[in-house]
Amino acid sequence: MPVDSSLKALRERLMISRSELARRASLSIMTLERIENGKPCRLDTKRKIVKALGVNPWLKGERGSFPER
Repeated sequence: MPVDSSLKALRERLMISRSELARRASLSIMTLERIENGKPCRLDTKRKIVKALGVNPWLKGERGSFPER
């Protein structure tokens, strides 16, 4: 599953709106929208999202990270 669709799926499973995730990650809503639509992002941006979602990048599954492209 691509990063974009799995990010959106994880965000929705955790019942977090795009605007709430943007606030928690200190990112713009447009940035999250672009990522969810398949645009690339920097590693620092991925780190902010992972931290804001509270996922563990070393685990697989619901609380694990979204896969690499």
